[in-house]
Amino acid sequence: VVIEDLVSTGKSSLQVVEVLRKSGVTVTGMASIFNYSFSVAEEAFKEASVEYYSLTDYPNLLEMAEQKGTIAAEEKAVLLNWRLDPANWKGVS
Repeated sequence: VVIEDLVSTGKSSLQVVEVLRKSGVTVTGMASIFNYSFSVAEEAFKEASVEYYSLTDYPNLLEMAEQKGTIAAEEKAVLLNWRLDPANWKGVS
């Protein structure tokens, strides 16, 4: 099992899996402490046939921040919108 601290797109994590597999290591899955829940990562792990689990993720972080009063519901909505397409996100107008 490969352990990561943070997964965003999954690219670097899956490069490690590829190197391990080419070296004859059987990789049964990957776990991370945190991930952004980007759909590109989910698709990449499926395509690479790597089971993936994370202790927590971006939507849960935002939910906790809202519950604690650190961010308002409107801010949470903006931040969740960023997660859908971070490369093309233009922010709040």
